[in-house]
Amino acid sequence: MEQRRVGSSGLQVSRLGLGTLTWGRDTSPQSAYELMTTFVDAGGTLIDTAAAYGAGDAEEILGALMAREFDREDLVIATKAGFGVRDGERTVDTSARAMLADLDGSLERLGTDWIDIWQVHAWGQAPIEETLAALDHAVTSGRVRYVGLSNFVGWQTAQAASWQRAITTRTPITSTQVEYSLMTRRAEVEILPAVRAMGLGFFAWSPLGRGVLTGKYRRGIPRDSRAAAEHFAWFVDPYLQPRSRGIVDAVARAAEGLGMAPLEVALLWVRDAPDVTAALLGARTADQLEQCLAVEEMTLPAEIAAALDDVSGGPMAAREGAGRPVPPVHHD
Repeated sequence: MEQRRVGSSGLQVSRLGLGTLTWGRDTSPQSAYELMTTFVDAGGTLIDTAAAYGAGDAEEILGALMAREFDREDLVIATKAGFGVRDGERTVDTSARAMLADLDGSLERLGTDWIDIWQVHAWGQAPIEETLAALDHAVTSGRVRYVGLSNFVGWQTAQAASWQRAITTRTPITSTQVEYSLMTRRAEVEILPAVRAMGLGFFAWSPLGRGVLTGKYRRGIPRDSRAAAEHFAWFVDPYLQPRSRGIVDAVARAAEGLGMAPLEVALLWVRDAPDVTAALLGARTADQLEQCLAVEEMTLPAEIAAALDDVSGGPMAAREGAGRPVPPVHHD
């Protein structure tokens, strides 16, 4: 799989990443093993997880797999801190105390001495300089190699990156990740310009529009889908509205004309969009993942990408040359 450099850093990752949000709840340890095997065999290196995923279960499963089946040195592990669920309520605590406690927990569950990319899971109430000082401490103590952000809006991204760049002894922000797909292009307004200005890598989560862009909801809600699950229905429902149907139909028409699957068209649009370092895949089964990985040798014709821009929110200025393309590094 093609590897890409993460922003202006020296770190390289596969241009498709494996997400672990469902591990421990909807994805069993055996299914996780099959996913990891499929992904690594295809040349994938970037694994995205979080202390909050499955209340730590996702990291535990990943740690067990690395201990028994996979070479830690071959993987780029990205995890997150500062977010969790307590007493059934989502809470954000980005204080230095909470961040470093999450880091210790992540290292123990993952069974590793270091995290490749440690990310602030969300903007919190703690002073940003305190949160960022925790990132500095994690790096200087040898437990983290690179640091990043997750789910920050544009001004928050720029503020955090600028603060870290102001003094050379601080650890620079390497990456940021937010949701990005044909269903939600808000990142193009302020986040991606900040990515370009600050030399950051960009990870796009839910590149298939929470599964809706695969076309599987065009004739209803499949019984085994996320939209049919009580704990995930809220997540999918916003993309089952009339506007979304028009985008899904456009993807399906493009796929039919190209002899591709809708999933392939939607994923290629994100993977090769300006400034995207990697698209994070939330596949729950090896079969689903194999469909995504099949796009490695595919590209989307420029005129089709532009047409999908038009139907999903309008022309993309960066596609016309204003963006900073992410150069390929090598192929495995």
